Amino acid sequence: MNKATNAEIRARFDQDVERFSNLETGQLTTIDATITMDLCTEAAAYINPNASALLDIGCGAGNYTLKMLSRLPNLNCTLNDLSKPMLEKAFERVSEVTAGKVTVVHDDMRNLELGEHTFDIVLAAATLHHLRDDADWEMVFRKIFIALKPGGSFWISDLITHDSPLIGKLFESRYGDYLETLGGPDYRQKVLDYIAYEDTPRSLNYQLDLMKRIGFRDTDILHKNSYFAAFGGIK
Repeated sequence: MNKATNAEIRARFDQDVERFSNLETGQLTTIDATITMDLCTEAAAYINPNASALLDIGCGAGNYTLKMLSRLPNLNCTLNDLSKPMLEKAFERVSEVTAGKVTVVHDDMRNLELGEHTFDIVLAAATLHHLRDDADWEMVFRKIFIALKPGGSFWISDLITHDSPLIGKLFESRYGDYLETLGGPDYRQKVLDYIAYEDTPRSLNYQLDLMKRIGFRDTDILHKNSYFAAFGGIK
């Protein structure tokens, strides 16, 4: 099956800014969205209490950065997204609550030039599943590792797949049932169809193994429910 192009993905997100702007609920199609947002930002603040620089990859409308700022005020925030309307909304919301510098980078995450030892915390929520082949995954994870300061941390909340095809089918069915509670059978099919077209997620095991291979000192799982997980690593 041919996958969506960046232009197609960008166009969909350009029209969906308001849905990604609710800090109280997070993204409803993500199971346990508020729990994973809390856990990732709490872990980051606990590991890096003296952080000064944050990178939010695929920041959407800025929810994760806002939650991070509620724990560590006045961080310098670098916001990245493929969608310009998302970035504009994130910049507006984040600038209102931090005295730190807010930088926006409108580009595909694969093109990011992040430097070395630049950030204390990197967040990536519901975005890495847009990476395609293994080379993409390794390149982006390696860039993030290099960009982190020693002792810095990288936290992911995302759609995942499963190494066992049977377990994958089980959790796809459970996720479909969850989607149906949000909008009925048609909505269930709509979301599953665009996941199949747009996304190429990797398993939790794949991503944790990749982090360890690249050099992360510690990796850990914060939460997993069905097709979604929150996890991360410390450099």
